[in-house]
Amino acid sequence: MADQIARGEEFEKKAEKKLSGWGLFSSKYEDAADLFDKAANAFKLGKSWDQAGAVYVKLASCHLKLDSKHEAANAYADAAHCYKKTNTKESISCLEQSVNLFLEIGRLNMSARYYKEIAELYEQEQNLEQAINYYERSADLFLSEEVTTSANQCKQKIAQFAAQLEQYPKAIEIYEEIARQSLNNNLLKYGVKGHLLNAGICQLCKGDVVAINNALERYQELDPTFSGTREYKLLADLAAAIDEEDIAKFTGAIKEFDSMTQLDAWKTTLLLRVKEALKAKELEEDDLT
Repeated sequence: MADQIARGEEFEKKAEKKLSGWGLFSSKYEDAADLFDKAANAFKLGKSWDQAGAVYVKLASCHLKLDSKHEAANAYADAAHCYKKTNTKESISCLEQSVNLFLEIGRLNMSARYYKEIAELYEQEQNLEQAINYYERSADLFLSEEVTTSANQCKQKIAQFAAQLEQYPKAIEIYEEIARQSLNNNLLKYGVKGHLLNAGICQLCKGDVVAINNALERYQELDPTFSGTREYKLLADLAAAIDEEDIAKFTGAIKEFDSMTQLDAWKTTLLLRVKEALKAKELEEDDLT
């Protein structure tokens, strides 16, 4: 590995020398680009990710001097993928540069993919606001390219994080929209009850019993098979428990559902919020009596 790093440094020095020397404009940058590319590969083999990332940024600059935006965009993306292992902030910065260039040359699909990568990096950092921001940008571009499946994956992430940030109306709107779209697709229609369950759980978080019951009626109209599902039964039982302010009934409905289909961490977290609100209401009323 040390040998590879030494080779990388040698190539990098030669490239810098080319840039600072005389020579025809284009051939100077082409020669340097070739050497930077070799340097970056050597650094990658030596697992020196920061050095590899920095050299890819220099390579991108050479391509820009040669007015090759596509090559420059790819070099920034390569830099980002090296930095991803060591420096999230630098990785995001390089992906931004890559996306800007791909947008300039009309490569919207590539731009969408890299916006999604930025969103995933923010997600790893638990920066949900920024993750939502970039998943939204990605979803818009995927939709403009008619890549509906990828757009929907991004939208589900947006809804998931919006609910975690207590932006329930936003989450509900997305889940209901995806459910509507999925009904007309033979491959996706089996997922409808899951999207409606997620939307319904967000409705429960809002704590408005009338709105919850209205939503359940709407979901039955949307998908007549929904009222026969365990997902519908869970939502209806939970709505009734909230209406009756019955914590035991609320817990029982969740346990019954969970014994057949395990609830994931996201649903569990949101349902705990609803339960805590129910408990608080009960205590409030105890204090008044």
